[in-house]
Amino acid sequence: MNYAFIISLLEGLFGTVILSMLTFIFGGILGFIIALARISPVAVISRGTSVYIEILQGMPLLVLMGLCFYGPGIFGYDSLSPLQAATFALTLYSSAYLGEIWRGCLQSVAKPQWEAAECLGISRWHRMRHVILPQALRIATPPTVGFMVQIIKNTSIASLVVGYAELSYNAKIINNSTFQPFLYFGIAALMYFAICYPLSVQSRVLERKLNVANR
Repeated sequence: MNYAFIISLLEGLFGTVILSMLTFIFGGILGFIIALARISPVAVISRGTSVYIEILQGMPLLVLMGLCFYGPGIFGYDSLSPLQAATFALTLYSSAYLGEIWRGCLQSVAKPQWEAAECLGISRWHRMRHVILPQALRIATPPTVGFMVQIIKNTSIASLVVGYAELSYNAKIINNSTFQPFLYFGIAALMYFAICYPLSVQSRVLERKLNVANR
């Protein structure tokens, strides 16, 4: 086994982690805004975000990433770097799914909780912050962590469209040189497992701690 190849896989793993973190940070922020917009009493805002979600959920991630990478150049703008294009596409993609996940979690809070908070005469934002969000967090934790795992695995699409050097891309390059697919793709699979499994375990720990089933 060539240790230079292992270093290359570790560099690819670092690229995967960076892209995943950027995606979840920006996608989470945008997704939270979308979730709040989806439950807005203003019909135009609610319907507008619903259209946004339907468009992005109906578009393959590979196509979306291609549009983000090649689109600016077609319109005369500077092309995005592979990391920028991949982050932008995954942010849009994840915001649509996280927004809908979190919208469902917010609306799953019992209606009497909303009514009781409204009777206190506090503002909508304070009702959301102090009454609704803490309860929705319990429900949202498992599906959110599960989606994080999916994002980590979906970063591999970035290598197919924009040539971003993440883990699967580096594994493919090494295989082209060594013709040992089982060895190096197997190592890559173990690396994916090493970052995804702890998230799944932590999700179960948080689920028990927050007592989701018996809230």
